[in-house]
Amino acid sequence: MKTPLTLARYSFGIGDRFAHQGHAQLRACVLANEKGVEVIPVWNKSNREHVTIGSEPSATRRAADAAVKALGWAKPYHVDADHIRIETVDRFLPHSDFYTIDVADWIGKPVAPEAVEKFRARHPELVGRVAIPGITHPFETKSAQIAAIAAKYLLAVQEAGKIYRYIAQAKGEGSFITEVSMDETDAPQTPPELLVILAALADEKIPLQTIAPKFTGRFNKGVDYVGDVVQFEKEFNEDLAVIALAVKNYGLPSNLKLSVHSGSDKFSIYPAIRRSLARFPAAGLHIKTAGTTWLEEVIGLAEAGGGGLALAKDIYAEALDHLDQLCAPYAAVIDIDEKRLPSRETVKGWTSEQFVAALRHDPKNKSFNPHLRQLLHVGYKIAAKQGQRYLDALQAHEASVSRNVTENLYERHLKPLFVG
Repeated sequence: MKTPLTLARYSFGIGDRFAHQGHAQLRACVLANEKGVEVIPVWNKSNREHVTIGSEPSATRRAADAAVKALGWAKPYHVDADHIRIETVDRFLPHSDFYTIDVADWIGKPVAPEAVEKFRARHPELVGRVAIPGITHPFETKSAQIAAIAAKYLLAVQEAGKIYRYIAQAKGEGSFITEVSMDETDAPQTPPELLVILAALADEKIPLQTIAPKFTGRFNKGVDYVGDVVQFEKEFNEDLAVIALAVKNYGLPSNLKLSVHSGSDKFSIYPAIRRSLARFPAAGLHIKTAGTTWLEEVIGLAEAGGGGLALAKDIYAEALDHLDQLCAPYAAVIDIDEKRLPSRETVKGWTSEQFVAALRHDPKNKSFNPHLRQLLHVGYKIAAKQGQRYLDALQAHEASVSRNVTENLYERHLKPLFVG
C-alpha cells in the first residue's frame, strides 16, 4: 500500500499572485534549512485569485516545480488549492496535492435535527466534565450545549466530507493533504466547540492534517494583527491542547496541526506562536501568507526606480480610482481610512525611497502607510490588467524584486517564527 502523503511539522503557505517568484520564495526556505530548520513551502492560490488574474492552476504548479528544480530542493513541497469549494475544485485536481476546504458558507445553517441527535448519541464523552490536558481547568458541558454546537457546525462538516470524498475519488485516498477552514465565523471557537468540530470531522472520516479555526482579533490583509495578543496566545495554546486530545480520542492523523490564515504579516503574534509551540513539543504549524509576495514585487519595482517606479505609481493611481470595486470582495478583512490615502498627485511626485517607505511593512518608519498598503494588497487586479507590461517589468527588475521577496519571507516571517 502506498504511503499517504504527509505534511511536515512546519509548513509555510506562500501566495504568488503572478507565479513569478517561486525561486525567490523557495530561497527563504533554503535559508531556514541552512539554519537547521525544515520549513516546507506550500504554494497557495485561490480560485478567486485565478479568476481575477486570468491564470490557471497549472501555472502555479509549473512555477513551483521550476523553482524546486532550479534550486535543487530535495525536501517535500506542495501546491494548495486554496479556499476550495465543490463547484470550483475541478480545475485544481490535476495540479494540486493540498486542498484547503472552505465551508464558511455552511457554518450556522440549519442541519437535520436527527443528525444532531445521532452526533450527541455517538459522543457522550463530550457531555459533563471534560478535562483537556494542557488546559488548567476542566470544562463543564451540558447536553443542550453540545447539541447547539453541533447544530451550528454539522452542516459545514458534512459539506467538508462531501468535498473531501469528491477529491479522493478523483485523485485517490492518501494522495493529497487536506485542510479544513473554519475561520470565517462570528467568534473564536471555544475548546468544547473545537472538540465538537474535530469529533464531527473524524466521524466524516476526513483525514485532515491541518485545521484553520477562528482566533480573536482582526486578521486584516497585508498589515499586522489587531487585537489582544495575550488572548490570542491563550486561544492558540488551548487549540493545540484540543488537537492533541482529538488525535488521541478520535483517530485523526497524528500530525494534525493548526493553520493560521494570517492575511500576511502578523508579526506581533509570532512570538506568541513560538512560545506556544515550545509548550507543545509535538505540535506543528501551517501558516499562510496571502499578498506578501505581490506587495514585495511592487516594492521591488519602486525600489528599482525608472520604469519600475513609474509602473508602481500607475498601479496605485488606478487602484485609487477603483477603490470601492477592489475593496468590496475583501470588506471583512480590510480597514482602510480613505482620508489617510495619499492622492495620486502626491504619489506621482514621490521618489523611490518615499514610495518604498510608505508601502514596506515597517511600523517603526513614520512614513509607513497601512491604508496604502491594504489598498495595494487588494489591488493586484490592476497589475493583472497591465498584462505584459507588468510581467516584463518583473523580468527587467528581477534582481530588486527577488531580493525583496526573499528577505521579507525569511527575515520577517520564517526567522522569528522558526529560526530565531
